[in-house]
Amino acid sequence: MGLNGIAILLGIVEDLTEFLPVSSTGHLIVAGRLLGFRGETAGTFEIFIQLGAILAVVVLERRRFVNLLRLRARTGFAGPRGCALLLTTTAPALVAGALLHDWIKDNLFSPGTVAWALLVGGVVILAVERFRPRTTLANVDDLGFRQALAIGLFQCLAMWPGVSRSGATIVGGLLCGLERRTAATYSFLAAVPVMAAATLYDLLKSWSHLGAHDIAPFAIGFAVAFVSAYFAMRTFVAFLGRSTLRPFAWYRIAIAPVVYFLVK
Repeated sequence: MGLNGIAILLGIVEDLTEFLPVSSTGHLIVAGRLLGFRGETAGTFEIFIQLGAILAVVVLERRRFVNLLRLRARTGFAGPRGCALLLTTTAPALVAGALLHDWIKDNLFSPGTVAWALLVGGVVILAVERFRPRTTLANVDDLGFRQALAIGLFQCLAMWPGVSRSGATIVGGLLCGLERRTAATYSFLAAVPVMAAATLYDLLKSWSHLGAHDIAPFAIGFAVAFVSAYFAMRTFVAFLGRSTLRPFAWYRIAIAPVVYFLVK
């Protein structure tokens, strides 16, 4: 398979899974192994296409992001208060990432570590769906700083490949009393600053490895990632309006042994 074909497949994998609680990083590691797409260029590509996911969130939730620019707003998820909520959620991951980034890259990016994270994460999701507290927050505008910080701490768990950033933040939201769709929506919003920071940091470190021949597959991957992420988010929120996270938990548990025994 040529580079353009690989770019299309990985773009679909990345952003069909980026905002679902199944771990996009884990799926990209496995897909890259199966396709034989490895090395420094592969790693940079997997980072770059996340920008497509970030743009998809901004487009889908454009009204909320525009409201963040309303400097006179003092309530809800808007203006300085909304920006402060996002900063509160983002700060723990930025600190943890600065301290642990290189160690994680060197030690945790393997099918074995991904498999364990998928399994444990699936069990945790089932437990949270069974024992979570009653819903007290039905809208992102109702979010407070205590909940924002708690979700930010849960987001740090996603630094382990296979945990899933969206899964960690949604679980954190459910434990804070957020309604499922509200937890998913805030997970999308919280993804933008932390993913942008992590992606740009990695790109600055690895950009020198790229050449002119990489432009086409990178552009294709970006475009495919944007489209697939946009529709994945819309479908996921609609799904949560009538169901729970349990199907995603069982999916994680089912594929964990496959990843561990067949992809290592």
